[in-house]
Amino acid sequence: MFDKELITLAHGAGGTAMRRLIEDVFVAGFATPGLSALEDQAEFGLAALMEHGDRLAFTTDTFVVAPLFFSGGDIGSLAVAGTVNDLAMSGARPFYLSCGFVLEEGLPIDTLRRVVRSMRQMADSAGVQIVTGDTKVVEKGAADQLFINTAGVGVIPRGVQVSASRAQVGDKVIVSGDIGRHGIAILMAREQLALQSNLSSDCQPLGALVSQILLAGSDVHCLRDATRGGVATVLKEFAESSNVAIQLVESALPVDASVRGACEILGLDPLYLANEGTLVAVVPSKDADKVVKAMQSTPAGRRAAVIGEVTSSPAGRVVLETQMGGKRVVEMLAGDQLPRIC
Repeated sequence: MFDKELITLAHGAGGTAMRRLIEDVFVAGFATPGLSALEDQAEFGLAALMEHGDRLAFTTDTFVVAPLFFSGGDIGSLAVAGTVNDLAMSGARPFYLSCGFVLEEGLPIDTLRRVVRSMRQMADSAGVQIVTGDTKVVEKGAADQLFINTAGVGVIPRGVQVSASRAQVGDKVIVSGDIGRHGIAILMAREQLALQSNLSSDCQPLGALVSQILLAGSDVHCLRDATRGGVATVLKEFAESSNVAIQLVESALPVDASVRGACEILGLDPLYLANEGTLVAVVPSKDADKVVKAMQSTPAGRRAAVIGEVTSSPAGRVVLETQMGGKRVVEMLAGDQLPRIC
């Protein structure tokens, strides 16, 4: 009655085909307790959550990356890691995710199974559960294969206050790893780079890394994962929100040789390239060494480094001290170096 190999409009019509798709692909693929009940919502106990803190963190995100699969990840792992990381940047421990799928007519069901399997693996790695979701199907040509929307719930520990507006003069700026990997990995997957490289995306969950930072005992002022717009955009947002200046040192920036080479060939700046498993932290100067050490004790933070400091003026400005000894102002991009990066 229905094409079993490809997504059809019947899979979004609310009948038998949709039911079978949900049960065979999503319920079986995620294998989360409670999903098999096929309710329109998920339930979880507040008392158990509040044992971990006194505030809930809630976020939502949508993923339209092209291509769907790239070295180091795919749209599924990206959706889970990206949502987990948005929660973690408030200091929260992530617990539950939802996911909504927009499927284009003609999408191979095996492709969808592969994405769901990747999401399940990333969720297990991050220690979260995918507890509810939704599926819609659009006509062929109305989307590009597959889009995913996610939302997440986490709990912020008592006493943790992380905000883009808390950077203070004298603070140190730290990145958790080398920058620009995801952007170059996507470029290579689009076959726009004829380069031989084993470079892969840094797509990974950062919840465990943030937990280690907090356990180090620092009053962390700012945290942000450097996705679209890269490290430059994050720091510009910090400087403007906190009414401070930020001084960067180019020689301190951790950049993989493959990323640097690609940037030199294409005229790109690694400061503006997207990352999907690298965060920027602003911490008091006295805590910088122990925070870097705590980061380096985790797989996600092995290449953590101090890259600059917070100064008083000119407020709202980010300045890079170049390896040639000069200085240049780091502004936000007027557009985007790479569209559909996440």
